[in-house]
Amino acid sequence: MERKLHPTLARAARITLAAALLLCCASAAQPPATPVPSITVPNTRDPVDKSYRKMVRGMDRYARDRALAPQSTLRFRLLPRLPTVSLDGVALKVMGDHITLPVEIAPDHSFTLERNEQAWREDAALVANRKTSSMTWRAQVISSGVPEGMRRLGDLRLECLVGMEAGLISNNARMFAWLSDLLAGPDQVCTSADGNYLQFTERPLFGVTLRAGDRVAVLPFRALYAGGTQTPATLPYCDCQVLLDRSYYAPVWDRSWPDETLLEFDYMDEAPAAPPEAPPDRNAVLARLGAPLKAITFDSGYEVWQYQYPPARRMPDHPDGTPQMAELVLLFDAEGKTVKARRREP
Repeated sequence: MERKLHPTLARAARITLAAALLLCCASAAQPPATPVPSITVPNTRDPVDKSYRKMVRGMDRYARDRALAPQSTLRFRLLPRLPTVSLDGVALKVMGDHITLPVEIAPDHSFTLERNEQAWREDAALVANRKTSSMTWRAQVISSGVPEGMRRLGDLRLECLVGMEAGLISNNARMFAWLSDLLAGPDQVCTSADGNYLQFTERPLFGVTLRAGDRVAVLPFRALYAGGTQTPATLPYCDCQVLLDRSYYAPVWDRSWPDETLLEFDYMDEAPAAPPEAPPDRNAVLARLGAPLKAITFDSGYEVWQYQYPPARRMPDHPDGTPQMAELVLLFDAEGKTVKARRREP
């Protein structure tokens, strides 16, 4: 959903841009000035290197809000952004003007940071031996006792707060990153249905089920694959660039789901419990159901189609006046065979 600036911020942005244009034009109109000696600044940072101070603030946020996941541990984790990127052999170090600290990376590409007063004073950066625009970063909060293969919603809530506080998200064009930082603080993002904080699974994802006692719900299609709205033009600005089929939006903002809620994942490469109740292949689906409302083809060759239809019982409209709809989601393999199907009532 498009974010609108507060009028005051909008005016400030217009004034800033106008001033920059006037300065540029004025500079071009002035006669050549006396040459200014050049100065070489060492350790110039890549704009997407991570700020050590921000990451420490993320660690402080974890300590402050640990009630969301009292039996948890915090680590940070690297994930690829480009299909050619391998994280094996990646090295990290904290670099300031006069200090360098190595960072040990675990086999799963996760790490912790030590607190260092000098690195804080020097406003150090966390630097990788790769182009940092080729990687994305996440907080990883894991509670003890969570069943294998599941995630706990309180952990994901805390991951969102820590990740935003630490400045780990890099899904913006660089020239507007300052505006994103101004408008998208942790409490705005992690408590809003429009917060758009992406989570990632370990494998390509077909469905997510929430379980809290007797309450069970399946996440809608719009909560998967970065909302199903990405295009080749927008993917370079999304953390999901090569992780699109592993991305989902957990309802971290919805307090009707308690922190102990468990998320269960259905993966694309996992055999279905029963043959799908759907036509056997893409051509048969098209002949019977027509063109889908949405279709996404992934680099793996898997493809998902979404259909919508009236629900079994009448439901109130969405706040924007659009009707609530039931949905059918189909998964095809690289040969076009129907391998999974999921129906969801609103």
